Amino acid sequence: MEQATLTIPGSPVDVLLDPLALPLWNEAFLHIDGPAVPAVGTRYTLRVRPGLSGWLEYTAITSDRVELTWQVPGFHEHGVWLIEDGRVTHSFEHAGPLAAVLRSAYRGIAAVRLERLRERVLSLSTL
Repeated sequence: MEQATLTIPGSPVDVLLDPLALPLWNEAFLHIDGPAVPAVGTRYTLRVRPGLSGWLEYTAITSDRVELTWQVPGFHEHGVWLIEDGRVTHSFEHAGPLAAVLRSAYRGIAAVRLERLRERVLSLSTL
């Protein structure tokens, strides 16, 4: 499991709950299609680098916890975002044969995702 924590001012949960904008700050995602307002159990069509197609689904949504699961052939990720007192902790686990091959490429990615989330939240607060 990968995990990191970062202080993020503003409303990171608002950014996490904007599914169609996830590709703007998560470089793995090329495109997401589905409803603009997420609901637990709704599946989104997903395209990831290098062009693999699959699905993404919110599995938990509360004011302090967002869980996402996504899958493409050979790769499955379950990620958790915990928000408490301005601190966000992101953790994720991977499964599948492609995940095993890419394991080393995902070291440190929880911290990278948090930094990109922070940048997105800050950019929206200046609009």
